[in-house]
Amino acid sequence: MKYIAIMGLGTIGRGVYDLLKENRREIAERLGEEIFVKRILDLRDFPEEEIQRLVTHDVADIIEDPEISVVVETMGGVEPAFSFEIKALNAGKHVCTSNKELVENKGPELFAAARENKVNFFFEASVGGGIPIIRALTGSLTAERVGRVSGILNGTTNYILSSMTNEGGTYEEALNKAMQLGYAERNPAADVEGFDAGRKLAILASIITGRRVCFGEISTEGITGITREDIRYSKELGYSIKLIAEASFEDGAVTALVAPRMVRPESALHPINGVQNGIVVCGNMVGKVLFSGEGAGAYATASAVSADVIEALRRCTETVYSGWSSEKADIRDVSGSRYRYFVRAVGYNQEDYDNALSIFGGGSIINAHIQAEFGLVTPEMTEEEFHKKSGELIGFIKSIRIK
Repeated sequence: MKYIAIMGLGTIGRGVYDLLKENRREIAERLGEEIFVKRILDLRDFPEEEIQRLVTHDVADIIEDPEISVVVETMGGVEPAFSFEIKALNAGKHVCTSNKELVENKGPELFAAARENKVNFFFEASVGGGIPIIRALTGSLTAERVGRVSGILNGTTNYILSSMTNEGGTYEEALNKAMQLGYAERNPAADVEGFDAGRKLAILASIITGRRVCFGEISTEGITGITREDIRYSKELGYSIKLIAEASFEDGAVTALVAPRMVRPESALHPINGVQNGIVVCGNMVGKVLFSGEGAGAYATASAVSADVIEALRRCTETVYSGWSSEKADIRDVSGSRYRYFVRAVGYNQEDYDNALSIFGGGSIINAHIQAEFGLVTPEMTEEEFHKKSGELIGFIKSIRIK
């Protein structure tokens, strides 16, 4: 019999509690013994529920209990989660978390504490919800030289863009629907501005490089500027618009970008719709590997957390993953990255089209039957070249990179 504690009984914490209870028999058969939740740390009381007997408001009740082997942290935020996790690791307890903000900010310190105390710090649920991407990168794909990782890492934005595509509504209408369905927070900025995807990309890039990639150094754009007109053009092309988080690795340096992209039909990410997530890892030997599934939600995320708990109990005498170092990775500016671009511009006639084609050195004109404007798909060029050329185009409206 093994005892664990849960810190934070929000959506995910409750999901972990429910999953361990619902799947108790299967987990016991696979682990060889039963897992019980002994303590739950929360600021609130739950007087109408049976879990009230497990609730404590004092973290010391968890840290100082020698029977508790694993601590699950689902509080979110950096503090007090970081302080609580460090105390748990120093007390010889394994820690499993879904807290991407904490992992991105304090990963090296937490890995160091785990190594020093010969325990594990696991964080599968911090990226991709129920998709086992962390364990794949730290296990199955460790023999690979990863050249690129690219993905749809945020279910909220993917739902909004899918809704705009399928239902023809505005960004505001799709966002309101996402809020009504519980897919978006009251303050959705972290999702729609690309910050959530950026933190997750930073974690993936840190795993791949073994050095710290800071979210603040990743070029990040959100989806708030995507319009119905953009969707019309993407349909005309047979493309779909997704918020893509992508990092490439070359000569020890990282180039990372989170931004809306027009995704071509042949891309593995093109059919990833709704709240689903999809991640493509490109290895030098294995080629492209796609991971897809529920990227958010109580039970998808709880499944990943619970798998970490079981893994920690199986490996109770060793530190399985030593994480990345505190040394910062070399981050390259995206100005040298090469893309094709979709451009919208004011224009009425062939002269306007020819002028745009001349400026960008060719390409193809796209007509989505929008009054007094046209679209253009450019040849491949660097970001720096594109910004210079787009500045020369009179009537330039906006651009979206093409994947």
